[in-house]
Amino acid sequence: MEEECEFRRWDELIPDALALIFKNLSLPEILTVVPRVCKSWERAVKGPYCWQEIDIEEWSRRCRSEDLDQILQMLITRSGSSLRKLCVSGLLSDSSFTFIAEHGKSLHTLRLPSSGISDSIVNNIAERLSALTFLDVSYCKNIGAHALETIGNCCKFLTGLRRTMHPLDLINKLSQDDEAIAIAGTMPKLKQLEMAYLLISTESVLRILANCKELELLDVQGCWNVKLDDKVVKRYPGLKVVGPVVTDCCGTNGWDVCSNYSGSSRYLAWDFVTGGIDDYDDESSDGAWDDDDDDDDESIENVEMRFYDDFDVDNAGSDWPQSP
Repeated sequence: MEEECEFRRWDELIPDALALIFKNLSLPEILTVVPRVCKSWERAVKGPYCWQEIDIEEWSRRCRSEDLDQILQMLITRSGSSLRKLCVSGLLSDSSFTFIAEHGKSLHTLRLPSSGISDSIVNNIAERLSALTFLDVSYCKNIGAHALETIGNCCKFLTGLRRTMHPLDLINKLSQDDEAIAIAGTMPKLKQLEMAYLLISTESVLRILANCKELELLDVQGCWNVKLDDKVVKRYPGLKVVGPVVTDCCGTNGWDVCSNYSGSSRYLAWDFVTGGIDDYDDESSDGAWDDDDDDDDESIENVEMRFYDDFDVDNAGSDWPQSP
């Protein structure tokens, strides 16, 4: 009996230690399985420790807009003020962008591909995202040079920007040189820049190279008006230039820093069918936790999760170029 007492019980581990363990699980398991084990695990899952990095980008591509807003706000609320990374696709609601900014003082990585973010929204939220070091606004059709300039002026620590577009989204545009000039003038600390398929010229790219002296990767695949010969590239020995010839139309993006959830096919393939999100009380859980526990008001009600074990993870990240 004395030897058994030398080991701490699983339900007695401190919340931050439990969170490190739970991060090896898929997101559906964290939300639906772990809380049923015991009250201490439930508290750990509903606390901020598990939600410093939130990556629902793959799932959000197949989600209804109203469901996405609810799930996203629930997870961000759980993170408290400790959210460091957020990846979500197709976000349309202005209120959700504002919600992200209100809880994003510690946010370093923000990926918002295919979202409805606009210049006016950027004006309202950029100052509250000043800690950003990486931003992905690919396939965002409602922003332009003004938004990029605002971001550059407010996010002084920005070292990575992904601004990839789909060619079909640019049919009615003549030039996006103003976006390149905005980047050159306000983002001098950039180390990695993706501008695939943008309608930019050689002159605007040279301006970026002149002002962004720390640049290590420049992706201009599909930028057919850009002509960078060997003499120009040799002036920047620490720079890798990709394009304008498209060498890998199905490649994953160069920015992707995998979160602790990204290794699970079950995470990438889960889906919600929801009729609302409120407090979750499972009367059939045989006392797994007390229904009167008010530690956390955010939970999931009437949510069905669908899992597809045979989901093709190898091709899940292929978004180059993304369908319009």
